[in-house]
Amino acid sequence: MARDNQSTRPSRVVVIGLGRFGSSLALELVEHGSEVLALDTRPHLVQQFSDEVTHAAVADSTDPEVLRQLDVPDFRRAVVAIGDDLEASILTTSVLADFDIPAIWAKAVSRRHGRILERVGAHRVVLPEHDMGERVAHLVTGRMLDYIEFEDDYAIVKTLAPAAAAERPLGDSNIRSKYGVTVVGIKRPGQGFTYATAETVLNRGDILIVSGRSRDVERFADIT
Repeated sequence: MARDNQSTRPSRVVVIGLGRFGSSLALELVEHGSEVLALDTRPHLVQQFSDEVTHAAVADSTDPEVLRQLDVPDFRRAVVAIGDDLEASILTTSVLADFDIPAIWAKAVSRRHGRILERVGAHRVVLPEHDMGERVAHLVTGRMLDYIEFEDDYAIVKTLAPAAAAERPLGDSNIRSKYGVTVVGIKRPGQGFTYATAETVLNRGDILIVSGRSRDVERFADIT
């Protein structure tokens, strides 16, 4: 199984652990177009979600050979959503790190647990009481650097400037008329955030703060 190329195919994510957080995250990822391999040691949960995700399997995620048989090393994104077994959570994260998976997210039940997960290879630790599944799903796909949704279907995201809008003033890029979003702020490499104006020239690598309807900002993030 070849590694995914996001420019030509949907993002592929392996979600390990189908408890409340993991299942919510897996379903949210599928809804946003990702291919999801969902793993758990509990057959009834795998059966429950087998028709909801791309692939589902009963598997011991602490066993490297089992994960190799499922082609897990070929994934570029993985989420360890195990919460009720700290040893399995830590061992699974360590195995994924040994596979050199570029983006490993891991659920922690405490900040101490989170620090251990980071030491064994997690690139980002999620505390579910602070990070809801929908927000994490947006970030895991890699399209956004941060995502905050408010009431009335309104969101603010942090994302990279699209190549199509680079090297010209923001007012000439037609971002607002094309995508229905507003670029609120901009951050250039090595500098702080500043407010964006119509005269601001966007460059490749700039980080943007963009606001608008949730679906509109998601669509805009897809082109970055």
